[in-house]
Amino acid sequence: MQMLYDSDSFVVVHMLPDAVEQQETPLNDTAPPTPQLARHGFEIVDKRSGKEVYLDGSWAEMFQQQILAWQRETPTQEEVEDALDRYAGLAQNPVVMH
Repeated sequence: MQMLYDSDSFVVVHMLPDAVEQQETPLNDTAPPTPQLARHGFEIVDKRSGKEVYLDGSWAEMFQQQILAWQRETPTQEEVEDALDRYAGLAQNPVVMH
């Protein structure tokens, strides 16, 4: 877990997958292989509403592209907050414990 952004209105955390070691499977083993898909996601907490949204899969990939663009372009805090506010519109889950 890596904190990416923290302001009076938002917190953004990058959830990194745990490293998964590949296990050698004997050729005569009939058990199905264990899934090895490592995924990451982003949690965006809207402190104003007390709700959070977790971006996974294609949403996480789109948000990763947004972060890379911010690194290249160095936006103002207002521009970042406006973008996070659009994602926060997806938030349905109340923050129970953080």
